[in-house]
Amino acid sequence: MANKNLFSTALSRFLPRTDAVNEAGGAAYAYGAEAKLAQLAATGTLSDGFYSGAHAQLADVLSAAQAVSPEFVAKAAIYARQSGAMKDMPALLTAWLTVADPDLAVPVFGRVIDNGRMLRNFVQIMRSGQIGRRSLGSRPKRLVREWLETATMRQLMAAATGNAPSLADIVRMVHPAPASAERRAFYGWLIGKPYDVAALPAEIAAFEAWKRDPAGPLPPVPFEWLTAFPLSAEQWGELAIRMGWQALRMNLNTLARSGAFDVAGVTETVAARLADAEAIAKIKPAPYQLMVALGQVGDAVPLAVQASLETALELSLATVPVLAGNVVVCPDVSGSMSAAATGQRKGATSKVRCIDIAALVAAAVLRTNWSARVMPFEVDVVDMALDSKARVAVNAARLAAICGGGTNVSAPLARLNRERAKVDTVVIVSDNESWVDPTRRGATATMNEWTRLKARNPGAKLICIDIQPYGTTQAPDSKGDRKDVMNVGGFTDAVFGAMARFAAGETRDWIQIVNEVEV
Repeated sequence: MANKNLFSTALSRFLPRTDAVNEAGGAAYAYGAEAKLAQLAATGTLSDGFYSGAHAQLADVLSAAQAVSPEFVAKAAIYARQSGAMKDMPALLTAWLTVADPDLAVPVFGRVIDNGRMLRNFVQIMRSGQIGRRSLGSRPKRLVREWLETATMRQLMAAATGNAPSLADIVRMVHPAPASAERRAFYGWLIGKPYDVAALPAEIAAFEAWKRDPAGPLPPVPFEWLTAFPLSAEQWGELAIRMGWQALRMNLNTLARSGAFDVAGVTETVAARLADAEAIAKIKPAPYQLMVALGQVGDAVPLAVQASLETALELSLATVPVLAGNVVVCPDVSGSMSAAATGQRKGATSKVRCIDIAALVAAAVLRTNWSARVMPFEVDVVDMALDSKARVAVNAARLAAICGGGTNVSAPLARLNRERAKVDTVVIVSDNESWVDPTRRGATATMNEWTRLKARNPGAKLICIDIQPYGTTQAPDSKGDRKDVMNVGGFTDAVFGAMARFAAGETRDWIQIVNEVEV
């Protein structure tokens, strides 16, 4: 009798043949044009990754944008910025729209270019020539000019922190019309032209006065403007109380070295600010940033402040859903996951690795789903017992410490099948670059194993969280009446929300979610 596994009519009906080779050389399924653009928009950082370089990623996103409608490009840009908290990709897609559909670029610009850093990103991309032009052009110039003319002085001062291009460069390019003597004086001060000293904004006047007498009160300007000057411990303590939440989280070691925590009341104030639930709900810090901050904080930082970071991490994961039934979460701990999550870029490489994100997703799901099973994998499943009641940072650090070996995305599914396990939801967090799977023809090993698991668990759902922009998957989204596989890119509240809805029976896939964005 012929091999039943090879010639099963059930398998042949449900399993699509692979149509791509991934970056690691393994069999895979290529994303469709819209799915590829959405994945790139939500995970791409235009930096060098483990398998491909920044130039290849740029070519991929421009090719994907050309393959879909400008309207979908607009929706992907808005989704990536507002739901995915991305920066470079939504700015790039907005710039691309100024050429592909200038009318559509106008509302997208207003939704995506929402602060000074995004404005600088947009101008830099426009002038690079990568989207087909090296100048802003009349309409983009008008959009930038209107942003400057309607921005508050606080927004303008924040925008003036950073270079390449600087805010002064942008002002020289677009020549905004000052609506008041104060704004005219600010522009003159910014670009080094003559200005009316008496008309300077109060903040800038105070800054200029402080530069002449640094012993005086600190002026109300961005803290980055002040740290280039020698500051006393008391002044650093004042900055610790004044700087923004994210800046505070990033500068704890600097504050400790500068003696800020030796100033009375600073430790207590900083600890309270970092653990402020209301502030965390508003800012929505990325949980993996907090986990890395915990790992990097030095011994000189007071224990009360370190404890507040752990509290902040727990609070940042408040949106992690409780999933019904038997839940299995599978973080990829293979060697390629050691790559920086945002890619390699000189002077801007993140210390957050892909494995840190995968480990944190697993630990977070375990924290809210105490009976969940965690199955880290590389070539095979790595057996590890985790305490569901332990702090998220502890479990995440244990998982992230594994890191090594080849990638076999099908390994946890194969283990579940050998055990004949009862499963309702499987969550795989990976870069999807599987290459040591046993199957080399037909469907991927992941789809073979998933189909066998589904035969025993008809209602089971597979959620693949993709954290790298490589354009392929091991398990394509289900089509037609069968909705049991979902691919989603990134790691934000939007991903957790989509995961919960899909596990609960919602049939929308990720592309439909992006398509529902209003332009």
